[in-house]
Amino acid sequence: MSRPVEENYLITVKGTMEQNGDTDSVELMTKGNFVQRGSSYYIVYAETAATGYEGCTTAVRVSLDARLVTMTRYGKTPSQLVIEKGIRHLCHYETGYGSVTLGVAADEIEHRLHSEGGTLRFSYTLDSGAETLISRNLVEIQVEKLNKAPEPQA
Repeated sequence: MSRPVEENYLITVKGTMEQNGDTDSVELMTKGNFVQRGSSYYIVYAETAATGYEGCTTAVRVSLDARLVTMTRYGKTPSQLVIEKGIRHLCHYETGYGSVTLGVAADEIEHRLHSEGGTLRFSYTLDSGAETLISRNLVEIQVEKLNKAPEPQA
């Protein structure tokens, strides 16, 4: 994924993690790209220093029928989470301190995406692979088309 990301959308990603009774949230607002290809929507954005993954690009793919979300991070700390209704996946996740294998199970996936943007919301649990619960996670992504300035007339 060496092509630069076209940044014609405002992408707001809010992640909430519940672990051992504590809740922690992080929000990222950045420019990125949004497109429908085939039976999926793709949301692509560059990570920032605020997320701890500066220099990485994240691609979120959601199926039109809202059964499957794949989050793939490219760059120095690559990872992939597969969140699919009714199926627990084992996924490779790079933490920056080393890689781990995590069990990922979907709680809910819903979207209101259309050609101009919209919202995606999904929640899932992470387990240690031995099925010991690590955390419950909620991700909410809002995609808004940026208005481009009109081209100057010659």
